[in-house]
Amino acid sequence: MGSLPLAGAVQIATETPKTRIYLLETYCLKQGTQPARIQEYLSKWALPALSKIHTGPQIVLEGLVVPHSPQVVVILGFQSVQEFWGVRAKINADKELEQAFERWQAGPEPPFEQQSNVLVEAADYSPEIVPLEPPPPTPRIFELRVYHSPTYRQLQALHDRFSKNEIKIFQRVGVHPLFYSSTVIGPDMPNLTYLIPFADLAAREKAWNAFSADPEWAKVRQASIEEYGQIVVYNQISLYRAAAYSPIR
Repeated sequence: MGSLPLAGAVQIATETPKTRIYLLETYCLKQGTQPARIQEYLSKWALPALSKIHTGPQIVLEGLVVPHSPQVVVILGFQSVQEFWGVRAKINADKELEQAFERWQAGPEPPFEQQSNVLVEAADYSPEIVPLEPPPPTPRIFELRVYHSPTYRQLQALHDRFSKNEIKIFQRVGVHPLFYSSTVIGPDMPNLTYLIPFADLAAREKAWNAFSADPEWAKVRQASIEEYGQIVVYNQISLYRAAAYSPIR
């Protein structure tokens, strides 16, 4: 199976439990009633119910620059697959939420056009998501990047480049990803997927301009190409804004 040699795979936790997997639920919508309906369901029912039984990261994003718009992405973090299934069982047993779900599903048109789920595994160097206190006065911009590597060997080299050199440059220029991961169930495997918050679009542009101009980055990139070839054959970049009701925004 292709998922066995995952680059940057998380080691079994021996101390403080860490977020090991993230579920990314993407809802493609159409203009009309669908955006308001999913906002009502998530903000009034799904997230409050989830917060009663789960303390892991919860992020709701609304598409700005995405392949399909309107779009909503829900990102949930878990310490293990077992925790994910346990939370899912409790959610499915919530009768009030079940009724809210049925109301969301009912109506003259479907609640969404398409839903797709991706399960990613946090790399061993991935940080823990810590909510800002106090929360930012306005929802931040979130950039989701997916780097596809041609082989798992080259994906490992990509993870090594991030963990040993690239993160240091990121921190220097103002790029602070919430997590680094690889997909275990989903498209574009093998890949490195990470999520970056920015205060606004201007802050994003400033940070990436500084990164591109950094002389150390040019050396690090060239060294990896000379040793492993092109370890990223294509990338996907999507921009979102945190929903006003997102627990992490």
